[in-house]
Amino acid sequence: MLKEFKEFITGGNVIEFAVAVIMAGAIGAVVTGFVNNIVMPFVGHFTGGVDFADKKIILDDAVLDAAGKVTTPENAIMYGAWINTIINLIIVGFVMFIIVKAYNKTKKPVEEPAPAGPSQEDLLAEIRDLLKK
Repeated sequence: MLKEFKEFITGGNVIEFAVAVIMAGAIGAVVTGFVNNIVMPFVGHFTGGVDFADKKIILDDAVLDAAGKVTTPENAIMYGAWINTIINLIIVGFVMFIIVKAYNKTKKPVEEPAPAGPSQEDLLAEIRDLLKK
């Protein structure tokens, strides 16, 4: 069982999968930074200075005590953060599409074998038989 596990863990598929997971995490962080720090400021500029990350619908206000300390935090729907997440998803999907498309171009096309037909000897024998008639 230990030998089988060693073969499994050192097999190409597991290592490739681990690399893919690590790369996906890195790409996700880069895309999140790109959306939050580059895309959304442009969107905010063209929408009159709106910062989508702060957009929310407050369902219940925060409750403060006499000292001004929050005893119950506000309950809010953070739809601006959700919009940022949707933009992240679209960008990550596009980047993955480009990567897969580039990878598919590097693969050699699989040649399909020629359809099996009569061999050259069979054709020559058929011609010989026709000539005999």
